[in-house]
Amino acid sequence: MVADLSPSARRVQDILDGVGLGHTVIEHARSTRTSQEAADAVGCTVGQIAKSLIFRARTSGAPVLVIASGANRVDEKAVAALIGETIERADPEFVRTRTGFAIGGVPPLGHTEPPLVLIDEDLLALDTIWAAAGTPNAVFRLTPDQLVSMTGGRPAAVKKA
Repeated sequence: MVADLSPSARRVQDILDGVGLGHTVIEHARSTRTSQEAADAVGCTVGQIAKSLIFRARTSGAPVLVIASGANRVDEKAVAALIGETIERADPEFVRTRTGFAIGGVPPLGHTEPPLVLIDEDLLALDTIWAAAGTPNAVFRLTPDQLVSMTGGRPAAVKKA
C-alpha cells in the first residue's frame, strides 16, 4: 500500500490495486500537469507521457477521452470522424463532473461516467508510458498494452499532422 497520497491520488491507487498489475502512483512535490513537466519529473521523453484529454461530443453530450502522446496534438476532426460525431473542448466543470477529477490530473481510468476512449496509436510503439493519477502532480507507469486493457480504449490515428 502506498502511503501519504492525496485523496484523488489515493482513489486512483485503489483503482489500480483493483486492476492487480502492481502499478504505483507517485506523487511529486512539483507539478506534472503538462507533458513536459511530467516527463521532467519522471525522467522520460515527452512522447512517453499519456495525456488524458476530455472532449464533449457535441450532439450527445457524452464524454470522450482521448489518451494522446505528450508529443502530439489531437486532431479533433479525426476524432469526430472516428466517433461519428463532432466534438468540442470540455470546460473544467464538465471534466470534473464527468470524470471526478480536475483538468491536469485526469487519469485514464476510474471516471465517474465511463467515457468513449480513443488511444493515440503512437503510444503503442513505446515500451513504457506514464499517465496522470488524479492530481496535477501524480503519475503512474504502465505499458501501452496495459493502457488498452484497463481502459477498453480503441487505438487510433488521432494525431494532428
